[in-house]
Amino acid sequence: MKRFRGSSLILALTSTTIALPSPASASPAIPVTCTGSSPIVCHADLPPGNYDVAVTLGAPDVAASTAVRAEARRMMVSEVATEAGRFAHRRFGVNVREPEGEPTKAGSGTAGLTLTFTGAAPAVRNVTVRPSRPHRPMLYLAGDSTVCDQDTFPYTGWGQAVPQHLPGMTVANYADSGESSGSFLADPLLFATMAPLLHRGDVVLLQFGHNDKQTTAEDYRANLTSLVAGVRERHARPILVSPPVRRIFGGDGKLTPVALHVNGLGVDLPAEMERVAAELDVPYINLTADSAALVEGLGPTDSQPIYLYRELKDNTHFSEYGADVIGRLVLTRLGPLLSRPADQR
Repeated sequence: MKRFRGSSLILALTSTTIALPSPASASPAIPVTCTGSSPIVCHADLPPGNYDVAVTLGAPDVAASTAVRAEARRMMVSEVATEAGRFAHRRFGVNVREPEGEPTKAGSGTAGLTLTFTGAAPAVRNVTVRPSRPHRPMLYLAGDSTVCDQDTFPYTGWGQAVPQHLPGMTVANYADSGESSGSFLADPLLFATMAPLLHRGDVVLLQFGHNDKQTTAEDYRANLTSLVAGVRERHARPILVSPPVRRIFGGDGKLTPVALHVNGLGVDLPAEMERVAAELDVPYINLTADSAALVEGLGPTDSQPIYLYRELKDNTHFSEYGADVIGRLVLTRLGPLLSRPADQR
């Protein structure tokens, strides 16, 4: 094991330090300490906030294959292969908060920023951490256990997978296990904590339905309306996202109404969300329909790896692979919404 300390950093396979060039106006780099070899874990003592991270992956004398995760298993950089003497440079933003995973899990994680370098043969040449530049675009996530930063493997929310596909945005995931549209509003650690952090132009994805099993149509619409209004009060941009399907097939090989989020009161939750989106002129991502097409297309057997069925007989929560698949469904719909001119959003 080798241990390094410095504002620009190094690691495991080499003792050479090479600093990344930085603009003269940049904030001073924050000291980072790294330990281990596989994985390599780097830590910076810093307060909650948003930070820009630059990493140089690879080693001078051996081939490497490295992925980067931050905080509570957030996927920041998908695995990158580098030849000996070749290096890959990546930059991304990290939202640091306490607790670092689900907002209601007091004491989870560690204070400061933790970066974990994994992969078949991880190697890191440099790590530089600075306070985030002003006005860096932010994507906030509000939802349940299928979205949240799960700290316990193999559970993985799709919100943990999307940062690796959005290097130009910082993702702040306030989703929390077990939350419904009403409980997310009621718990002071959730919407009431997230809303004051929003700024003009921030994007907020709102996904609720899995835990609205006994919510009336009227209450569901009212809760969604309150969430949208709270986001708009901060001049941020709300986007409603219907819940991904459960993997529950009927005898006809089709997903059941329960899988499609028709709740115990007979309320078609995705349809009610779409109604609210139309009434409030809010962008709507029908993740229920997109995930249903995917899961039904794969069928009962080939859809198993998306969920934790093989590991835990769980037809609701995602594997790491499945979280990435579902997250990319969201991003496919989100991209065109973000690229629209301001007067068409």
